[in-house]
This record gives sequence, C-alpha cells and structure tokens, in this order.
Amino acid sequence: MALEFSARVGRIPVYPAASSYGSEQAMVRLASNESPYPPLAAVREAIAGAAEYLNRYPDPSSTLLRKRLAERYGVPQSRIAIGNGSCDILLAAGEALLEPGAEIVHAWPSFSVYPHLSAASGATAVMVPLDADERHDLEAMLKEITAATRLVVVCNPNNPTSTALGFAEIADFLAQVPGHVCVIVDEAYCEFNVLDDPECSLDLLGAHPNVMLLRTFSKVYGLCGLRVGFGLCGSERLVQALDQVRQPFYCNALAQAGAVEALAHQDAVEQRVAWTIAERISVDERLRALGLSPAQSQANFCWFDLGGTDAEDAAEREREVMGGLTERGVLVRAGGALGKPGALRVTYGTTNDNERFLAALADVLPKNSTVAA
Repeated sequence: MALEFSARVGRIPVYPAASSYGSEQAMVRLASNESPYPPLAAVREAIAGAAEYLNRYPDPSSTLLRKRLAERYGVPQSRIAIGNGSCDILLAAGEALLEPGAEIVHAWPSFSVYPHLSAASGATAVMVPLDADERHDLEAMLKEITAATRLVVVCNPNNPTSTALGFAEIADFLAQVPGHVCVIVDEAYCEFNVLDDPECSLDLLGAHPNVMLLRTFSKVYGLCGLRVGFGLCGSERLVQALDQVRQPFYCNALAQAGAVEALAHQDAVEQRVAWTIAERISVDERLRALGLSPAQSQANFCWFDLGGTDAEDAAEREREVMGGLTERGVLVRAGGALGKPGALRVTYGTTNDNERFLAALADVLPKNSTVAA
C-alpha cells in the first residue's frame, strides 16, 4: 500500500528553488539574490571559533545575538524574533496566526514562500495584483482586509519585482489596518533601498504593536549559507507565539556566532551596498540599451519582461532565453516560476559577473522582435 499523507501536503506548493546547485562547472550564479561577496575575514574567524563547541547545543534563546540586535536597532530583546533564515519566521507566523477560516492578504507576484502559509494552515489566501509599476497596491490590499484577516504581508522591496514603496506610504497603510491584524513588513532587501533611510521603518514599531519588520543576514551580510533571520516586533507576545510553534534550537551555533560578528562591521556592509548600487545603475542602463525595461529596482536584483505577442509567446521566449543563458554559463531565475511567465529576475553580481551576463543576454535575445515595456 502507498503511504497516505495529510491533505495539506497536497496543498503546499513546491518552493521554486534555483536549479544551479547541482552544477559542477564554473557558472555565473545570478539566480538566488545572494551577495557576490564572501563573509568578512573576522566573520569567518568567529564561525571557526564557534565550531570548537559543536558538541554542545546552541543557545536556544540566541541571547547574545538578540542583545547585539537590540543595541543596533533600539528594540528590546524581548521583541526580537530569531529564526533559521527569515523563512523560518514566516512559516512560524503562519503556524501561530493562521487556521481554517482565517485569511492572509499579500501581493502577487511576491515572495514565493507566502503561498505556503495559507496552504499549510488551511487559511484562505487573498492575493492582490501589483499595480502598473509592479509595486504593492496598498489601497487594494486595504479593501481586502476583513474581520477574518489575521495576517498581511508587505514585501518591501518586493521579491521578485525589485520595486519598493516609500516609508510614508507604508506608514499611512498601517494607520488604517485594524489592530487585530498582524502585519509583517518583509524587509529582506531594505539595505539596498534608497527611497528612504532603511532605519526609518523602526519608527513603526512604537506606534503599531501588531507589526513585525522582517530582516535577514542572508543578503547584505552575505550569510546565506548559515541561514539566520530576525524579526523586530511591536509586541513581545508575537515573539512568544512564534517560539511556541517551532522546534527548539532553531538557530544553530555557527549562525549565531557569524551574525553577531557581522553586526560589528557596518562600515563594510555600507561599502558592499554602495558597490551593489553602482552595479545596479550600470546593469539597468545596459538592459535599457538592449531595448528592455527593467523595473525601478531598490534591491540587489533586477526584474524585466522579455516581451512577446501573447502569453504563450512570452513563455516560449523565456524558455529560449533561459536555455541560451545556461548554455553560456549564466544562471538566472525564470519569471514563470515566480508568478510571471516571460520575465527574468537577475541578481546583480560582481562587475565581471554582470559583464558575462549582459554579453550572454545580448547574444540570446530574439532579434527583430517586440520587447514589452
């Protein structure tokens, strides 16, 4: 007899992971929004030092990491959630807040983990289309909030479209959200956003106990391989609820050590942000020169349509371009897996990485065809 699984296994979509991890050849990896810069030497040393004690469990409360984050952001330790990457915190929020009969509101296309929250919990997902500029339509999202809404997620900057909203828009939106609704502002890429100072969103926490600012060490700190994220919360009760639904020791000892040390090097972080923004400006200009129209990126990646006469043609063009790039040793993400067939999401890499990508793209783009604006 075949194994029988719970109904939610059939509901949960498979996460569209990049297909680059099994490749043994040297590839330009621009598919996963990773930092092209390795961890700082001091961070690597801290991780190596922590390895000596791997016969012991990690601190289950991530005490030192919470302390350093509290010092960095001015948020009490009791209102800081730690996770095995920000995805762990998102999934825990789904477990703690959602159930059959409840609703979650989020934009689409947006981060591909969000549909997992409704599928796993049995809650109803209300997916609100982005506006014409591929940004969150906050007015439309407000209209979808009901007495059944438990969770709203705003991804800012948005993944996969790279677009962002200004602080004033987010603040105005939160002022209109009922207090019974938890709002997670997913800020995984906030350090790359030049619309406002990334620190200004911290002001939201004092005014809104129902808000969490979700951040990560995976992107700007270059620690994807360790998996450590954090949530700055308006209420310590939310942190307690997240911890109740998760396994113990959810943040490993090496991750804690690396994150603690990474926080001590903000000057280096700012330098890496500056390098990424310089590459963003350069790559987007070159994409426009190829006749493409990248979205207004406020992240460490770009998003653009490949064009096409209709949906079928757009999807076919995506397949051809993706195949051509892979043959030339360049890995990017296909828009079809992220909610929009006919688009590409490409991480900004080093200058050399970006040159290889742009040369390959120019080589494989369909000639004499209409590219959608």
